[in-house]
Amino acid sequence: MPHALIVGAGDGFSASLARVLRREGYGLTLAARNTAKLAAVCAETGATARACDAGDAAQVEALFAATPEAEVVVYNPSYRTRGPFTELDPAEVQKALQITAFGAFLVAQQAARRMEAAGRGTILLTGASAGVKGYPRSAPFAMGKFALRGMAQSMARELHPRGVHIVHVVIDGGIRSARRPETAQDSLLDPDAIAETALHLIRQPRSCWSWEIEVRPWVENF
Repeated sequence: MPHALIVGAGDGFSASLARVLRREGYGLTLAARNTAKLAAVCAETGATARACDAGDAAQVEALFAATPEAEVVVYNPSYRTRGPFTELDPAEVQKALQITAFGAFLVAQQAARRMEAAGRGTILLTGASAGVKGYPRSAPFAMGKFALRGMAQSMARELHPRGVHIVHVVIDGGIRSARRPETAQDSLLDPDAIAETALHLIRQPRSCWSWEIEVRPWVENF
């Protein structure tokens, strides 16, 4: 049975992806700082929950040591702090970079080491609108997501020829959830639809690998 590890799992896109991968026969490990929120999706998919602060190198290393060799690794955490640029709290900005970018580096490095040795595997990195266009009063989130995108592009150029598929998934728009119900037809991305797109990326033949894809509702401006 192939195995997938989703870091920063929750009840949105990552839960949808867990259900899709379970349907396709994957064993699953779901990692989050708070594993209590994963109870429902773990019960539904048979996934194992692991506590992990993705910004802590020791915890990330321990996570991979306790997880079966994964053919698919997904990095989904992010953190944002908002406000006028001149009034931003440096500690909050550092936290945003630690979780959104540095944590991605730690997880991707552990995954890439194992996948490179095996000569195969897929690493999916969840991006956002802020990774391609910086918004006012949201500089820390843009800093973290721009860094994530740059890392993904660099990794793809280095690791694709070694059999490891890197994909940066730009989610350009809001995702439908219980906290964010749809207010107009198709105005928010359906997390199940994003998960099906991710499955397509995982299955892409290596003769036509994507390193990045943007997904957005049809009404989203870009």
